[in-house]
Amino acid sequence: MNNDKNQERREVLKEEVREQYANFIHKDSQQHFHQTTSGITPEKYYDNICDKVVDEISRGTFDNCKTGKEIANKVAADKKWIQK
Repeated sequence: MNNDKNQERREVLKEEVREQYANFIHKDSQQHFHQTTSGITPEKYYDNICDKVVDEISRGTFDNCKTGKEIANKVAADKKWIQK
């Protein structure tokens, strides 16, 4: 039963994180974001991070977080969360 609740909560967090990164893409696209050293688009940059964060949510790494925004802020502050 508890495992089912964890899975449900993780699914909610995944969706919230996807929404956060979609907002980042939209904002950075409007600001003409461009990684000059790699030529990567904001879509690709944030998609890569989002995929890694979603994987970590599935593993339970962020089970102590309450929202997708909290997770996105943690990752923005310290990339160690996704560099395992």
